[in-house]
Amino acid sequence: MKQFLKGTFTAAAALSVLATGVIAEDTPKQGGTLVTVLSTNVRNLNSAVQSGIVTGYPGAQLFASPLRYDEDWTPQPYLAESWNVSEDGLTVTLNLAKNAKFHDGVALTSKDVAFSVDVIKANHPFKSMFAPVESVETPDDHTAVLKLSKPHPALMLAMSGQLMSIIPQHIYGDVPIDEVKTHPRNNENTVGSGPFKLVEYKSGEHVILERFDDFFIEGRPYLDKVVMRIISDPAARAIAYENGEVHLGAFESLPRIINRLKKVDGLTVTSEGYGGIGPLDWLAMNTTKGPLADVRVRKAIAHAVDKNFIRNALMQGTTDESRTGIHPDSPFYNADVEAYELDLDKANALLDEAGFPMNGGTRFALTIDFGWPGVKPQVEYVKAALKKVGIDVTVRASADFPTWAKRMGTMDFDMSWDTVFNWGDPVIGVHRTYNSENIAKGVWSNTQGYSNSRVDELMAMAAVENDMAKRTALYAEFQQIIADELPVYHVNTLPYHTVYSDKVGNPPLGIWGTSTPIDMTYLKD
Repeated sequence: MKQFLKGTFTAAAALSVLATGVIAEDTPKQGGTLVTVLSTNVRNLNSAVQSGIVTGYPGAQLFASPLRYDEDWTPQPYLAESWNVSEDGLTVTLNLAKNAKFHDGVALTSKDVAFSVDVIKANHPFKSMFAPVESVETPDDHTAVLKLSKPHPALMLAMSGQLMSIIPQHIYGDVPIDEVKTHPRNNENTVGSGPFKLVEYKSGEHVILERFDDFFIEGRPYLDKVVMRIISDPAARAIAYENGEVHLGAFESLPRIINRLKKVDGLTVTSEGYGGIGPLDWLAMNTTKGPLADVRVRKAIAHAVDKNFIRNALMQGTTDESRTGIHPDSPFYNADVEAYELDLDKANALLDEAGFPMNGGTRFALTIDFGWPGVKPQVEYVKAALKKVGIDVTVRASADFPTWAKRMGTMDFDMSWDTVFNWGDPVIGVHRTYNSENIAKGVWSNTQGYSNSRVDELMAMAAVENDMAKRTALYAEFQQIIADELPVYHVNTLPYHTVYSDKVGNPPLGIWGTSTPIDMTYLKD
């Protein structure tokens, strides 16, 4: 809980100051302008209708959520001062802060919570987050009662960070629910209840926020202003960090830039703060056709691809190993599965056993796709690695991301190098990849065509199990199976890093990183 507590100036800390006359190093300071950087343009500031890490940062500042999470994956009060889950898991009662207001001065009530749930269910791409929520009752202005069709332990995480932004009904209720995604107030004159309010959004240039003086947590936020500069060029961002032009940035993913910035005095570069996002790189395999339909072939490919070379050479030591579809920082991660170390002899034996003998140095041909230029080195390496065991790989680049996404969504591929996010709870971002009912439902679904009735059963049981120990055991078995059957060869975490100046106090390094409110972040001088 260190980061969550670090930025909190408690009554005990205040008493200590009075007794000693010395202000502790971690005592937050009021005021100042935090200059931060975004790597890509913001399409939508309203995180109730748009997913993604770029929306998440400004969205979490503009809109408050019911809960927030500490570094130990423990829920903490936010808009909800307290909450209660019924014994049967079918009723979740939120007791809302009585002094919460929107940026236009209108009081936030339980009706806004009910409205927001409806908007999220109708517009947000993560359909599973609130699918079991049948209704939201509002017995009074400060009580919201979520009624569920079945227990839904993932709901707690879904009510934090950028995933459950509470938006004002009096602003967004002037259009049909399913049209809120294109509401003109999403990017202009945006009104939320978060610690900061919108000053200006200029597409491709910046997002500027200022302190909301009537924020419901007294004394916060500490900062007066937040400037989010949009700088798409990694080298230009590196120069901005080095020159002190920006104080903070997240989701830096280019290994040479990460390692360059690690050498700069006055900067901290860390991979902390991405457990909730859960970004993973992997080799997806179409299990429905050709040689890849045979699990022995998939295992042979895994033994032929040296993940340590990818991590240490291509990614320059900026990533961690990932063995399953659940991120290693998740409390549900099970590392006790087959790692598929490099073993060309075993790879060749498996291919022989599967009935694909070597013929003139080649066994068979496959294609490998990729959707963005940054992963081309990994793709080219896979081609070279598989050639050593007789698999002739053709690299197929897409003209643009939509072209690649269409190929994935229609299962028009053999292999693909993918990047996928967990989004906190496995129900939200993991099940979609392995659920047999989600085969070829678009990109980042079960595009592998993978089907296993026991896996479906385990996911269904885990999705409604409120007992943490039992839930962990279910996901442990789930990971054992998918590691054995390999619809996906799991390679590494994405090399996301947060960069911040020594001037920044309490940087956002919890499980949601910058997709959480920075009301406790401050400038030291």
